[in-house]
Amino acid sequence: MLPYAYGVLNEDTRAPVKACMTETRTSQDRTFLLLVVVVSAAFAWILWPFFGAVFWAAILAILFMPLCRRLLRSMHGRRTPAALATEAIILLMVILPAGLVSAALLQEGVGLYERMHSGELSPSRSMQAALEHLPPWAGAFLERFGLTNMASLQERLSSGLSKGLQVFVGSMFDLGQNTLDFVVSFFVMLYLLFFLLRDGVELSRCIKEAIPLRKDVLQKLAFKFTNVVRATVKGNLVVAAVQGLLGGLMFWFLDIHAPVLWGVLMAFLSLLPAGSSVVWLPVAIYFMVTGSVWKGLVLVGFGVLVIGLVDNLLRPILVGRDARMPDYVVLVSTLGGMAIFGLNGFVIGPVIAAMFMAAWHIVATEENEEAG
Repeated sequence: MLPYAYGVLNEDTRAPVKACMTETRTSQDRTFLLLVVVVSAAFAWILWPFFGAVFWAAILAILFMPLCRRLLRSMHGRRTPAALATEAIILLMVILPAGLVSAALLQEGVGLYERMHSGELSPSRSMQAALEHLPPWAGAFLERFGLTNMASLQERLSSGLSKGLQVFVGSMFDLGQNTLDFVVSFFVMLYLLFFLLRDGVELSRCIKEAIPLRKDVLQKLAFKFTNVVRATVKGNLVVAAVQGLLGGLMFWFLDIHAPVLWGVLMAFLSLLPAGSSVVWLPVAIYFMVTGSVWKGLVLVGFGVLVIGLVDNLLRPILVGRDARMPDYVVLVSTLGGMAIFGLNGFVIGPVIAAMFMAAWHIVATEENEEAG
């Protein structure tokens, strides 16, 4: 009887012991998950002062990884020289031109303010000259809306100039104070970029293995992420830069003051539905009504036939069909991203929008498959 009783007692106590062990393991898993979340949040908090450096290092690594792979094959698999060569190309092709344009933009902005402050350049006088050359019906139309009152327009222009000057001076003051932070962030970006180019494949594989998602879903999301990053940078940034460059060159050819400033403004405005025409069209109209008809016609023809066609010609080549999003989604997500994240939102906004659309597309596809 004792062995039997012992056996019965053993069977009776085995289930509670197993349940206790399962509960203990579940509690340990929850504790470990909480620890992972807390440590990850703390690590993100530590990296937050260098968010811009980390972000742009990752973006540049994704964008130039195909070039790094080609250099890696030509260098017989030596990863360090390939990464260094890729980073040198990035410095020469991207960072150095951006720095030169920024310096020229600052110089032209200061010069434009000095000319307006000294009275050498007066927007109100230019508008008065344009109004004097308008036909009577156009003058009557503008007068109906109160646009011929030079005193009122002068007050509005002065107010807008004052606000713009305050923002400009404040930005320059912040830039002067944060020069050391900028230099440190710049070298941190270059340092991270080298390792992302050299070890990016292994790092992405480790991240994929750590994320608790199905492999097929993770593969789709990773593919969409890299495609959208490349499409956003090439499709938006490159097209905007080309439009701004062409517009700035035409302004320089027509001897319009501060061509770099107007070119950068056209590049930013290329995201809007009206695009860069918000800048060059009023200038062309001013030329035509003040007697410089040939300058106005040249600017209109160049703006319509060259600048206006850049988007239609370059964007399909640079982006491709698979990575494209609706234009209204790109516009809203880009503007919203820049409103929240500043300049970084130029890329972050469309990427978030694309990941949102990709995730819900996967959900809808799986539900349809299960229903079928």
